[in-house]
Amino acid sequence: MSNILHSQDRSDVLSHVAENLKRVRLASGLSQAALAKASGISRRMIVAVEGGDANISLSSLDRLAAAMNVGFVDLVRDPSRQSRDNIDAVTWRGSQAESEARLLASTPATSETQMWFWSLAPGERYDAEPDPQGWHEMLFVTEGALTLELSGERRRYVSGTFAVYSSAQTYSYVNEGDAVARFVRNVIS
Repeated sequence: MSNILHSQDRSDVLSHVAENLKRVRLASGLSQAALAKASGISRRMIVAVEGGDANISLSSLDRLAAAMNVGFVDLVRDPSRQSRDNIDAVTWRGSQAESEARLLASTPATSETQMWFWSLAPGERYDAEPDPQGWHEMLFVTEGALTLELSGERRRYVSGTFAVYSSAQTYSYVNEGDAVARFVRNVIS
């Protein structure tokens, strides 16, 4: 499965992204063309995302946020909620109903820290694009077993174990077991 944010219905996080992207872009004084140039994301994609008509990768959302000098969370959180740190939104779904990534919360770091709760059904995988230099992830497996692939090397983590690594490299989460794997993921930038 890809790292693309997919919409299941208009009330999910993609509708928040559409509203937040346009609001933040306008507040930043950027046209769609200027944002495209600053982020490296095509103007056509920006138009489609703002219109709620396109899926977008999580790394592309990071690039848009950086170009507008805001955090990833500013683009995905429900704009009607007052709390910035409590997000609790599904931002990725796999091909099976048991596979999803739920961004739980965020807190400031040098740039930002995010806490996620992931679940992967048996046979599911998530392939990530490298993050910028200096970014890290911390995983804690709460149920089942998770195989972490880092730049071609594979390591299996069972319930109760954890990993800390630089996410400025190619990495994947894989469930090779026969039960759902659940884990907490912290992203530090």
